[in-house]
Amino acid sequence: MNDDLAALSARIDRTNELLQRMLAEVAKTPSTHAIFVDAGYLYAAAGRLVTGTEDRRAFDLDAEGLIDALIDTARTIFADSRLLRVYWYDGARRRIHTAEQQSIAELPDVKVRLGNLNSNNQQKGVDSLIRTDLESLARHRAISDAALLGGDEDLVSAVEAAQGYGARVHLWGIEAPEGRNQAEPLLWEVDSQRTFDLDFFKPYVSRRAAPAYDAATARPTREDVRFVGAQIAAKWLAARGRDTLVELLPGHPYLPGSVDQDLLVEAEGLLQYSLRGQADLRRALRDGFWEHLQTQY
Repeated sequence: MNDDLAALSARIDRTNELLQRMLAEVAKTPSTHAIFVDAGYLYAAAGRLVTGTEDRRAFDLDAEGLIDALIDTARTIFADSRLLRVYWYDGARRRIHTAEQQSIAELPDVKVRLGNLNSNNQQKGVDSLIRTDLESLARHRAISDAALLGGDEDLVSAVEAAQGYGARVHLWGIEAPEGRNQAEPLLWEVDSQRTFDLDFFKPYVSRRAAPAYDAATARPTREDVRFVGAQIAAKWLAARGRDTLVELLPGHPYLPGSVDQDLLVEAEGLLQYSLRGQADLRRALRDGFWEHLQTQY
């Protein structure tokens, strides 16, 4: 009996020793944080706050400077933690990087993850990418804290998944000129909240100057504009793919607002002439676009 008790006591002592070693190793391991940026939310909220518009084409964003500022903020909040990296989530047609997204991807400690972008310029699949990364990093104990810059209610499941593995999720938001730009269920689930104000974003967001057109430029004919519309349709088919543009056909003769705006801006650039307020030329532009598109299907 004494021998059994002695053996049991030895095993307990051994177990305690192993636990103490493990706790000592955990204590020596620095905590790690990562920053998750929903770029769709960032552009929309920061653009509206600083320039009064959510249209990306109307303003420039100094992504490098802003990312550095976010990293500095995280360094202050998570003083005893090291940065894993910044995850930047955005949409792109056929998930092909734009020049701007490529430049962001080349920044140190930044990982760009792309969802798809449909014909209405709506992001698809971004929320699921955020959830996958948050859950995976938390499950593998790669991060102890996650700073999430976003506002969509669909991110609630990502927050819950990360918290389920012991990570703390801190929601970062952007000041709304009025109302709120983050879903309440998301605010309820996170471990802490922080809102960045106008002064924080002013150095990194600036309105683009309106394109200047020579007043002396002759007014193009309807046929000139119709040809440009067809030219742009052909270019878009090559760049965006047939599947993307075929989605537009059921809406003929109307184009989604964002697509119509893209068409207008590109046509004005090619013509070097403003089509604003020129209803007959705008119709000719759309006619040329549709005619080319319909010949392809």
